[in-house]
Amino acid sequence: MNPPVVLSIAGTDSGGAAGTAADLTTFAALGVHGACVITAVTAQDTLGVRAVHPIPVEVVAAQLDAVLDDLDPVAVKTGMLADPAVVRLVAERCADRILVVDPVVVATSGAVLADEATLDAYRTHLLPVATVSTPNADEDDLLGRAHATAVIRTGGAGGDVLHRPGVVPLSLAHPVVETRNDHGTGCTYAAALAAHLAHGLELPDAAARAADFVVDRLRVGRTWTLGRGRGPVAHLVPSARPATPPSRTPTTPPTTPPTAPVTTPGGPR
Repeated sequence: MNPPVVLSIAGTDSGGAAGTAADLTTFAALGVHGACVITAVTAQDTLGVRAVHPIPVEVVAAQLDAVLDDLDPVAVKTGMLADPAVVRLVAERCADRILVVDPVVVATSGAVLADEATLDAYRTHLLPVATVSTPNADEDDLLGRAHATAVIRTGGAGGDVLHRPGVVPLSLAHPVVETRNDHGTGCTYAAALAAHLAHGLELPDAAARAADFVVDRLRVGRTWTLGRGRGPVAHLVPSARPATPPSRTPTTPPTTPPTAPVTTPGGPR
């Protein structure tokens, strides 16, 4: 039986923590096949973004046509779209599928990453056709808190809040993990949400499972020392084992068994 296909439309992250790097590894961990459309190439690391090269809209459209025509994804997850024309393109081509919009318009530092034309394209074209969007508090405020479709306002001290038209807001509490290694958290959450929706879960259950996945990954990576700044979320598949190099010389089996099993990273816990 084929796995569901989920499409990431986002920018790259040369540090491997956010954007399509986070999306594709999350998709693989959660049992869906990931496809990608690149909207921008970024030069970034754990300390910040050094450069951004937007992909021309016609090249984004060609990538999108290739995936939609051949792989027919069940769900689409968006990240950095970088240009109002790309925002409109995604709204036009992807409104007939599960559409998870992560509006990457505010950096962790609070800097606004999108100009007013791009923000207006989100408000006018993309958010109205989204199955659900996942802004953080700053992004939700900047976009106007319209909540005309389902919105998960993420990152609050007590957890996330699911807003749906005509429904009382639903608090989605989850543990807070103390860690500096949280680069890519928002991308990972939205990607996990898209994967669970593609598997057929209802929105509240998918949101809870996505939060559980992120909390677990943050716990795994909180002792890492990758980079000099805010390190990456741990996207390792929980059951992964490091490869054992082949022995170059014959070895003699021990005469007595080890006193205790050795657990490798990602093993039983």
